[in-house]
Amino acid sequence: MARKVCVLTSAHPAFDVRIFHKECKSLARAGYEVTLVATAKENGNHDGIALKTLPAWKNRLDRFMRGAHAVYKSALEVDADIYHFHDPELIPIALLLRLHGKKVIYDIHEDLPRTISYKPYIPKSLCGIVSKTVECIEEWAAGRFTALVTATPAIGKRFRPVNENVTVLNNFPRMEEIEPSIGPSHRNREASLLYVGMRITKARGAEEMVRAMGLLPANLQTRLKLVGNWGSPDLPAELSTIPGWDRVNFVGPLGRAEVASELQKAYAGLVILHPEPNYVASQPVKLFEYMCAGIPVIVSDFPVCREIVAHARCGILVNPLDPAEIASAMEFLLTHPEEAEQMGQRGFQAIRERYNWANEEKTLLQVYSELFRRDDAYQNSLVGRGQTA
Repeated sequence: MARKVCVLTSAHPAFDVRIFHKECKSLARAGYEVTLVATAKENGNHDGIALKTLPAWKNRLDRFMRGAHAVYKSALEVDADIYHFHDPELIPIALLLRLHGKKVIYDIHEDLPRTISYKPYIPKSLCGIVSKTVECIEEWAAGRFTALVTATPAIGKRFRPVNENVTVLNNFPRMEEIEPSIGPSHRNREASLLYVGMRITKARGAEEMVRAMGLLPANLQTRLKLVGNWGSPDLPAELSTIPGWDRVNFVGPLGRAEVASELQKAYAGLVILHPEPNYVASQPVKLFEYMCAGIPVIVSDFPVCREIVAHARCGILVNPLDPAEIASAMEFLLTHPEEAEQMGQRGFQAIRERYNWANEEKTLLQVYSELFRRDDAYQNSLVGRGQTA
């Protein structure tokens, strides 16, 4: 009988890339019986994964008030061997599952205490105390889970003192999803600069990208494409007053196939993150997706990104708060198509050799194999002592 795995999320969409397309699909292909509890329109089976739906939340407060109970109820109904949850707000129900004797994996996507400084719903005067409180609670709880997987080495380093079973599971791209097809050289590509993200926000460089477009020479025919949801309903009106907005196309959120299409048409990709504590040590998913698509990148000059981009020689590092420096990088790539193409090719080579999900999938399956191996070893020891049949 297949081992049962229940994946839990109240904050992410059902078909989130890391949760569904990477981890759930990898587990299902390996023969596990996978159930995903998440917000969706209806129950069903997708690519061998059973989807158990949660209600559509009215807002963040509604999700906080009702989400944990709804997830807990669904989790108990599944009665899985391992529960794998993705949201800090589910820590209380994950602890309850541990009290039931269940194995629980906490999947840590970001360094939560370091995100508090740019949460718009938290008053600035309270950020310090909220950040410290969140850090203490999360680390106390993390020490009580069966295992942790973290999206970056920096997050893994933070949690190793509180839990000996920490594994880094990098959020690298699935090459088969977005790797470049044989297409035009950069000399013949449309001159579009691309931003792809779940949200378009000031902290992710929205204003600086628009201002940089306004600083480009008027005779340079190019557009900035923004793919994703607005992080704030007021942001479009604010950006529309900035010189450069007339050279921006807001595309909106897209499905994975449409994102892949935009990546394969684009000239270069932008990762203009502000120097917030969480971003400085992050490994931006979009950076690896641009590299996988074979396009050069313009990236905030932070230590982790610098190591990746400089080693692969796949783009240009910039001060994310300086629109003039960003514009200079844009202009260089647009006026040097051969160099741009070489950067893109080197980035793709780095993805093929190192930064790809196929490598991370082996790590994920090893985590599960080890958890079940320990369980089997324990059961065998009971048999050996005559305590079970």
